[in-house]
Amino acid sequence: MNSLDWAVLIGYFGVMVAIGVWSHKRVDNVSDFFTAGGKMPWWLSGISHHMSGYSAVMFTGYAGIAYTYGVTSFVTWSFPIALGIAIGSKLFAPRINRLRSRLHVASPLEYLKNRYDLKTQQALAWSGMLLKIVDVGAKWAAIATLLSVFTGISLNQGILITGTITAVYCTIGGLWADALTELGQFVIQFLAGIAMFVAVVMELDDKGIGFLGAWDEPELQGHGEPLVGPYGTVFLLAFLFIKLFEYNGGMLNQAQRYMATPNAHEAARSARLSAILWLVWPLVLFFPMWMSPLLVESQKADGSDSYGLMTEQLLPHGLLGLVIVGFFSHTMAMCSSDANAIAAVFTRDCAPVVWRRARAWNEGQGLRVARITTVVFLGLSMAAATQVNSPTFGDIITVVIKWVAGLMGPMAIPMMLGLLRPFRRSGPTAALTSWATGLFAFWLVNYPIHWNVDGGVPLQYQVSIPLAVSLVLYILIGYLKPEDTPERLAVIERINTDDDGPGSAGAAAAIPTQQGGAPGVTVKD
Repeated sequence: MNSLDWAVLIGYFGVMVAIGVWSHKRVDNVSDFFTAGGKMPWWLSGISHHMSGYSAVMFTGYAGIAYTYGVTSFVTWSFPIALGIAIGSKLFAPRINRLRSRLHVASPLEYLKNRYDLKTQQALAWSGMLLKIVDVGAKWAAIATLLSVFTGISLNQGILITGTITAVYCTIGGLWADALTELGQFVIQFLAGIAMFVAVVMELDDKGIGFLGAWDEPELQGHGEPLVGPYGTVFLLAFLFIKLFEYNGGMLNQAQRYMATPNAHEAARSARLSAILWLVWPLVLFFPMWMSPLLVESQKADGSDSYGLMTEQLLPHGLLGLVIVGFFSHTMAMCSSDANAIAAVFTRDCAPVVWRRARAWNEGQGLRVARITTVVFLGLSMAAATQVNSPTFGDIITVVIKWVAGLMGPMAIPMMLGLLRPFRRSGPTAALTSWATGLFAFWLVNYPIHWNVDGGVPLQYQVSIPLAVSLVLYILIGYLKPEDTPERLAVIERINTDDDGPGSAGAAAAIPTQQGGAPGVTVKD
């Protein structure tokens, strides 16, 4: 990097902070901070939803998969995400929006207290926050890895720089700042992605290979196969189910994008836009990665540095800075949205239960706590990032695929399926049992069994078995021990009523208040 690249990078950071300061004026209360007051247009919500699913892991971990295996990086990652969101645009997006518009909640997990009980809500809230710390830690480590390639600074310094800048704008501006910066980041990503695509095509042409002839080169032998190595059919199907839950709200930050739109119809439009972007745009981003074995030789066994090496080799200064900014934009988009979601969960779901004074917070106090929680979460995730590549967690892609994907199912199934009428018989027993047993299955498959199987348990079973165990138990226990009380049925009916016209919320069934819960977190009628 030279002075021009640094100017582009510093200018980008300055714009992000400026957007946060401007967004601060639009945040008057907790609802504005967490759900944009339900005033976000569908197209901004859709772009924000799309961008909040990216991170620099794509340019490290998935670049390594593309370098090693080829197009399976798209087939087993972006494609199932696109398909999952498309399905979710019908199943989940409208219902999640009604959580805010009908039940008046500001956290995606807030409704679980009435749908199940307080214990279930707390179990999912605390375990979800812990998983998110690890997940976001992997994202910080990914961007720090790229930054070290370009600048030579240490991983810990890179984690500190990106985390601090993100903390400034997302803490003061809330979800509005997240969405608006993600819109700017999408524009940057588009310019950087096109620049890299063109540079690779020109380089291939200079080598006399050509756009289509590259696939016949020996270095890319087998790279056109959709399912190879550990990424087979079982992995694809498991990943589709995981992403169906994860990217439609199971990881919380995407749920907020649906909640931020004015009504259920707009939430569905937002999801469809995000699905289209996930299907089309990653093809442009992945093409240079698929061609990377022809252009660079990775210095790491997993190929995670291949994209960084390629950008240094092919792009002139200025454009190089733009692509580096693109790396930052991905990671900062996802991490800031995650921080906002976790702050919502802690402020609305956890604090009122563990701290009596929190039940009497006014709007100003709640907003201050939300901002403090955002900073604390980012700090904890940055600390976790320093442990990536350690014996405990493994490398970046191991954290993202094995830990996050493997643990997502048990946590997301009660939250997501609890929205749907066909699962109305499943109550707190089904939810807690499926959650706890799924987590136990993850530990069992990944550690004791993995250690005692020759060659270890294949990756597709590491991520699919916890999901399958949780799903089967959630459904089975619901039929063996139905807990569809009138109060829970009222919640489900209110979420599932299709009439979203004016006054429809008032026409929906009332929700009786449950006894024994924490004051201040019950669903309001």
